[in-house]
Amino acid sequence: MFAAKAERKLSFEDIGKRIGHDEVYVAAMFYGQTKPSQEELEKLSSVLNIPTSHLKEELGDQFFPDRGGLVDLPPSDPTLYRLLEIIKVYGYPLKAIIHEKFGDGIMSAIDFSAHVDKVPHPKGDRVKITLEGKFLSFAKW
Repeated sequence: MFAAKAERKLSFEDIGKRIGHDEVYVAAMFYGQTKPSQEELEKLSSVLNIPTSHLKEELGDQFFPDRGGLVDLPPSDPTLYRLLEIIKVYGYPLKAIIHEKFGDGIMSAIDFSAHVDKVPHPKGDRVKITLEGKFLSFAKW
């Protein structure tokens, strides 16, 4: 998939527009972090010019993602390390604000979306990452 993407000079955003998904979700497909539907495999097949049967062998009915299994801790990749650093530095402040605004619970990573934007800035372009997950209250039982 990565070779076909590069050969066709497609970005994750390009592919996402063609198959009806956000670029982050498409990238998650490429890294095996989400399970594509039959329809998504057919659309990917068309966009990447890869036989659907090949994609089904790798990502079909018998494939189940090993979510989160790609990264060693601490990550050696600088971008991943900085994302971890953000959680280490701002994780508890963000958690406290979530609790103040929503109560005792968590942000879902299942009912979830993420988006990356490039924001122009006089001191250099900025990376804007938006994480949006459903709030789930802890059950009282």
